[in-house]
Amino acid sequence: MRTHTISVIFTFLLVGSSVASYSQQKANGPMEFSAGIMTGYNRGFGMQTSLTASGFAQGFPFELRFGMGYTLLNPGDAADARRIFINNATNGTPEKKGRSFDCRLDFMLPRPLFGMDHSYIVFGPRFSTFRGNFAYIGGNEDFDVTSTQWGIGGGIETHFNMTSTLNLILAVGLDHYFPSTLTGHDTAYSPDNDNVNPQNDNQDNDAPFTYRDADKAIRQPMFMPRVMIGMSFSL
Repeated sequence: MRTHTISVIFTFLLVGSSVASYSQQKANGPMEFSAGIMTGYNRGFGMQTSLTASGFAQGFPFELRFGMGYTLLNPGDAADARRIFINNATNGTPEKKGRSFDCRLDFMLPRPLFGMDHSYIVFGPRFSTFRGNFAYIGGNEDFDVTSTQWGIGGGIETHFNMTSTLNLILAVGLDHYFPSTLTGHDTAYSPDNDNVNPQNDNQDNDAPFTYRDADKAIRQPMFMPRVMIGMSFSL
């Protein structure tokens, strides 16, 4: 799983590096680049950095943007997480924290929106790695639940010129990630219920937990609404 994640991130970075290299070769052409940073709500506190390219192909209607983001979020129900991934113990004081790291490729279509000329319709593929940590102070248990997911997303943005090289960005959107295997301790639950070492539910005649139970307890990315503000800088 970790190797797959690293490979995906490396591919995104390779694409970005190739575009940057191509732009240097076209220094006298119409290609333009900008870097950006945004922060705000992304189902939790989120931050994002990005690199945008425009004018690299004659007649191509889109600008392209590669971005990477980091979000702090609620990982789910700590009591259910322990029952579903470890055992039915109830001792200890639960503590939890979660985060997701995402890579995104945006196709940005310039369109006037709500009377504002410098606006965009944005859409494209997404990739996310999620980690939720659950600790039970006094219960001697501390474990992570992880997943990797592909998704799609879209939104709208408006850019306001502050100087000739600096823009203020307001963005709203929604990303949707597809169901993926949840792995924690020595247990894994998959969308097709080809599960590894599923635990038994002592509240339901010791019937094995299913992916639906795990997905309900663990709040891995699914629908991720975004409301963000930031700046972009011409390079």
